[in-house]
Amino acid sequence: MEQSPESVWNACLEIIRDNISRQSFKTWFEPLKAIRLEEEGGVRKLTVQLPSQFYYEWLEEQYFPLLRKTITKVLGPQGRLYYDVVIERDDAERGYEGATVQLPSRSPANEPAPPPARPRSPGEPAGVATGVPEPPAFSGPSPKAPVGSPPGPIANPFVIPGIQKADINSGLNPSYTFERFIEGDCNRLARSAALAIAQQPGSTSFNPFLVYGGVGLGKTHLIQAIGNYLKANRRSESVLYVSSEQFTTEFVQAIQHNRVGDFSLFYRQIDLLIIDDVQFFGGKEKTQEEFFHIFNALHQSGKQIVLSADRPPHEIQGIEERLLSRFKWGLTVDIKPPELETRIAILRRKAEDESVQIADDIIEYIAHHIKSNIRELEGALIRLIAQAAFHQGEIDLPMAKEVLRDLIKETRMSLSIEQIQQIVCEYFNIPDDLVRAKTRKREVVQARQVAMYFCKQLTQHSLKTIGLHFGGRDHSTVIHACQSVQNQIDTDSAFREMIDEIMRKIELRSR
Repeated sequence: MEQSPESVWNACLEIIRDNISRQSFKTWFEPLKAIRLEEEGGVRKLTVQLPSQFYYEWLEEQYFPLLRKTITKVLGPQGRLYYDVVIERDDAERGYEGATVQLPSRSPANEPAPPPARPRSPGEPAGVATGVPEPPAFSGPSPKAPVGSPPGPIANPFVIPGIQKADINSGLNPSYTFERFIEGDCNRLARSAALAIAQQPGSTSFNPFLVYGGVGLGKTHLIQAIGNYLKANRRSESVLYVSSEQFTTEFVQAIQHNRVGDFSLFYRQIDLLIIDDVQFFGGKEKTQEEFFHIFNALHQSGKQIVLSADRPPHEIQGIEERLLSRFKWGLTVDIKPPELETRIAILRRKAEDESVQIADDIIEYIAHHIKSNIRELEGALIRLIAQAAFHQGEIDLPMAKEVLRDLIKETRMSLSIEQIQQIVCEYFNIPDDLVRAKTRKREVVQARQVAMYFCKQLTQHSLKTIGLHFGGRDHSTVIHACQSVQNQIDTDSAFREMIDEIMRKIELRSR
């Protein structure tokens, strides 16, 4: 009785089902379809259709021994398994037409090993190393290739898993390490989580790991420190750092040159993928679509994903909800503006890096007056050092005050009282004029006190002037408001988080 492809594959599935978990079977084998059974020269070939190239690589990496034994048991020693891989399964959604290509399963143990593949960069065409003659270079999907078409071209920027991966340029700045990252209350949780991830990438519940915070607070340093730690301690792992803009640019170029498959496969093979400033994916639908599938493939494979943004996920505009929900799968932490002690430590480290002696009173003067971010803090110190070198003078406090006078004034006067009132009232969802009115409603009183607190912290206006802008109130009312807010910051974590969130909104508005 002649066997059909379906009956042979069903017999294989019965064996496979008994040897793996139910969830693995459902995920990796139920979607597969047997489409062809052939015999040539005593060799029986079963061809199974896979929904994507990623399935092919995963099956060969994770289940090759089981598949080989199963095929031998069902088809005999001369049995062979082939795959028809659908290139770009989601092409219909993305606006590209699909194609299929036939690939053999990895060669049996008694056949010669495939020749080692040379390292290459993304975008350079390469064949699939399978132990058989390499197919021609990828030249884009064939518009109307039917299922079960003859062997065709395919691109793969890495050799098949299990063989040595290509050596890629990680894009990391080697100076961004954990040792050089100044830890403080503002970033302690983020640093601790980042170090745990670096020590066990993909093995913690922090996947993905998303760090957010304002400009110049050390997000890029921290996420790159994860990559540098991994490269130093686990050299076999592939690490890639890219900005969201670089990712988008490469994707657009891949579309233009019919290399979307090449692009996708390259990213799906990374062990630690670090993408900076993901908020710039907003509004880029095709890029989000591609990243969504890359994200799923990496996460399902246990690969580590690290992201950064300038705001929490729920505030990022133009990002699809399904992608935002994945950002929340792991751990999301923020980095706050550095507190005084951390600012002092940062300035001392920078002075040490520049091999310059700076007196403590100068360090403290800068730290007390520049509070926004690390870049401005270090920039002020560099400006002072450069001025002293140019004039060949000694750096003292009067000189520091003179050189940094404009910078410190600009930092404190970047927002008006009216702007702060507007931002705070937007947060509390009340009209601006209510904080200037006589009303004593609880939510208005809280908004008024918070706005007064920020006006005192972020402007040079006197307490009397601030009070006048809040309906003619006197300076004692402003003092009481600021003390009340500070007491709640010190004792109420939920209130402190609210103040931090309003501060982030103020920083964004003041750019």
